[in-house]
Amino acid sequence: MTNSDLLTMSNISKRFGATQALQGVSLTVRAGQVLALIGENGAGKSTLMKVLSGAHSPDSGQMSLNGRPYAPQGPHDARLAGVGMIYQELNLAPDLSVEDNIMLGQEPHWWGFRNRRQQRDQVRRVLDLLGHPDLRPETPVRDLSIALQQLVEIARALASDSRVLVFDEPTSSLTRHDVERLFVVIRKLRDAGYGIVYISHFLEEIRQVCDAYAVLRDGQSVGQGDLAGTTDTEIVSLMVGRGVAELFPTVAHTPGDTLLSISNLGGERFPQGLSLDLRRGEIVGLAGLIGAGRTELLRCVYALDAVKNGSVKVAQVSIRHSTRSRMRAGLGLVSEDRKTEGLAQTRSIADNLTYSRLQPYARGGWLRLGRRRIEVVRWMQRLQVKAQSPEQTIGELSGGNQQKVAIARVLHQQADVLLLDEPTRGIDVGTKAEIYRLMGELAAEGKAILFVSSYLTELLAVCDRVGVMAGGRLRAIRPAREWTEESVMSIAVAK
Repeated sequence: MTNSDLLTMSNISKRFGATQALQGVSLTVRAGQVLALIGENGAGKSTLMKVLSGAHSPDSGQMSLNGRPYAPQGPHDARLAGVGMIYQELNLAPDLSVEDNIMLGQEPHWWGFRNRRQQRDQVRRVLDLLGHPDLRPETPVRDLSIALQQLVEIARALASDSRVLVFDEPTSSLTRHDVERLFVVIRKLRDAGYGIVYISHFLEEIRQVCDAYAVLRDGQSVGQGDLAGTTDTEIVSLMVGRGVAELFPTVAHTPGDTLLSISNLGGERFPQGLSLDLRRGEIVGLAGLIGAGRTELLRCVYALDAVKNGSVKVAQVSIRHSTRSRMRAGLGLVSEDRKTEGLAQTRSIADNLTYSRLQPYARGGWLRLGRRRIEVVRWMQRLQVKAQSPEQTIGELSGGNQQKVAIARVLHQQADVLLLDEPTRGIDVGTKAEIYRLMGELAAEGKAILFVSSYLTELLAVCDRVGVMAGGRLRAIRPAREWTEESVMSIAVAK
């Protein structure tokens, strides 16, 4: 350990029953450093951070913090010792003010009475460090944007004198502008001498904000070092344990006749008079800021949301505004919210995969479960779903495997037009590459894909055409090769 090492984790191991979640993992975080913790879903990142935060006790190994032995007995103990966790899912009291949320559980007091003056001084100190004058102490948290709520979480960690901060997928719900503002804050904290662990699936983000990296695979440390001089391909190869020729694999496909025609489509608020044609064997991407109306468009096309005007045609045939009619016409939707809307978390893989088309397994009012199981296994093999069996509960799978089941469901229901809403959000790089390849294969089979994503790099790499939405309207659509990320954003933010 050097004088600048804030945190060391040495040979950490943790087992849950027959599963070896961590095996001899070592990690060092230095003062004034942003360390990227990288790995596929199920690699052990969350378990390692739960050990750090005191939520789990390691079976073996040692930790030190600020040069002293560190063995927290729980999350509160870790927080008092100087470890702050900023999770993807925010943990705030919405009816309390910014000030009260920041100091919740650590209010200064004297003889049982809260010292409001000392509390305000502490809150002002941390808010000044964050450099956000728009974050006012008296504002109720419910009135803040997601980005500002996240800053309250950061401020809470700083108020407890945390010197090691862990950011777990912090940008998943932020706009591009808010992401840049968050990165400014992280750099400011780094320059102030904090040690930061940054967990993300986006290598572009990691390049922007991190100095060093550590890679986990199957619960083990497989690589670490400075980001400078290390290529994305080398990092991905460490993650997946095999050579990766390309991050965005493509499969040759040729667009054919028009399959889906959207004409002057209008919803309750969005979309607004939108028209778009989608051809067989074509992947069309939709870019835009959060609130641009992309999700609302897909929900109207699938008739999940009310349609005020316009029409949807499949193979030149108008389809009634009902979800059942759209499904029968060959449309399938993969929702952006797979946990609460796209999948039934407490049901099995088999149930989730087949619920939208049970007819092949029905006889006399009974389900032929054996026949269904054979078909489910076939789909699991095709999409490389990693699970114990078709009977395993969806909620027990990693995010990437859940997403594969959601895609398998619309393929099983024999959809020819796939409406994919943020299908790669929250999944690791290796699984993303598998989904990109699958999309290419489906296009080669003649299916049409309408692909919503906030990740411009993948839209430009995977799609044949890319459209930009704003205010519920399609501002422009061109072949992907004619776009750059800058030109997409210039149209997305234009008034």
